[in-house]
Amino acid sequence: MIVDAHHHFWDPAEADYPWLTNELAVIRRPFGPDDLAPELAAAGIEATILVQTRSSVDETAGFLALAAVTPFIRGVVGWVDLTGRAVADAIDTLRAGLGGDRLVGIRHQVHDEPDPDWLLREDVTRGIRAVGAAGLAYDLLLRPRELPAALELARRLPDVRFVIDHIAKPPIASGALEPWRSRISAFAELEHVACKVSGLVTEADWSSWTPGDLQPYVDHAIAVFGPERLIFGSDWPVCLLAATYASVVETARSVMGGLSEGDLAGAFGVNATRIYGL
Repeated sequence: MIVDAHHHFWDPAEADYPWLTNELAVIRRPFGPDDLAPELAAAGIEATILVQTRSSVDETAGFLALAAVTPFIRGVVGWVDLTGRAVADAIDTLRAGLGGDRLVGIRHQVHDEPDPDWLLREDVTRGIRAVGAAGLAYDLLLRPRELPAALELARRLPDVRFVIDHIAKPPIASGALEPWRSRISAFAELEHVACKVSGLVTEADWSSWTPGDLQPYVDHAIAVFGPERLIFGSDWPVCLLAATYASVVETARSVMGGLSEGDLAGAFGVNATRIYGL
């Protein structure tokens, strides 16, 4: 089973998305299953994981209900308030609702928090511990600034399955590797942390990127995590700022082309199925 382990849906007419600024006006419109289905079919992708876009339990409940009637959505990475004391109850409520069996993970837009050590707050760490106790993965949406805190968090919580989104958004457009390279290297020893090869074209120059621009960052991610901890994700429709869906899939296969056939199959589905429990 080929899996796109990271995509989104949204409708700006129905909710507020503060991050959809004027710079992103081209994607400030509704995106849903009918838009994605033909892209998946053309790329031969059978299953997806739908990922939260805002800090809303209602959005997560809606995504789960959508997953219940959309065969290709095999998992949902949703949102709960990690700082509250009722994280376990919130997860139980989501699971009891329509499509609740599709809840596979939780995420928060950590890189938008003013405090680079937000993940190490006592209440946040307690909440993420509850996520792991519920059998869910925790997606880490980070930039290099937050990697030290994420590393310490992962060391403190070895029983939680973590997934770093977008290989922690390195500054591909500038061509700089540091401090991203050094900071993410430390995760090599943490076998409970995986990494999504996703969201890279929008960290590059939107109008002039080439697969070669992405290659050094992907090569380093492969060296750090090994092929068994890599997961492909399109980051559609955000990726449309810089590339078509087909181009993103083709580019991911190209930049991971040095992997064996079996390892490539892992990155494009087997690993996501195992790590998220699809």
